[in-house]
Amino acid sequence: MIKNENQYQYSQEWVTKFQKSIAAMDSDEAAIQKDYTRYSQNRSALQCHIDKLEAEIAEYETLINCTKNEPIKIKVESFCKLPDALIKARIAAKISIEELATMLGIESARVVEYERTDYQCASFVEILEVITVLGIEFENATVRVDFEEIEHVKKVIEEWDKKDKKKVSATI
Repeated sequence: MIKNENQYQYSQEWVTKFQKSIAAMDSDEAAIQKDYTRYSQNRSALQCHIDKLEAEIAEYETLINCTKNEPIKIKVESFCKLPDALIKARIAAKISIEELATMLGIESARVVEYERTDYQCASFVEILEVITVLGIEFENATVRVDFEEIEHVKKVIEEWDKKDKKKVSATI
């Protein structure tokens, strides 16, 4: 996800670099004939990077060019993706990090840290404050409890505990 103008410019530069690399590869007939599989794989990898970057660029351009005439809808596919939605909402609202910090009554360095760490350093209360300040409202929010996932997590934790106990007993 592109979070600021610097990342936007950087992403555009990489698209250009990857496109130039593909053009150079496409023009090297000898290399293509010598090892078509390698050429094809390398070209596909570069194209995959271009496609991903172009999608991120398009998303960022949509955010920076949206108008305030009507609310923007940002899909949050899981609670883990909420930080992305907070950053996108700030960008779409054309609120700078400094402005958000002022609205929250905190230092701008704190907001920089929020966004740099995808809000991992923010408390739940701080996240709620950001949600409020940015005017974020949830529509049709549904929580699905996956009982199979819960059981899987329990088993993984049990395995970790067994490994930790073995390590402890091996060092004694």
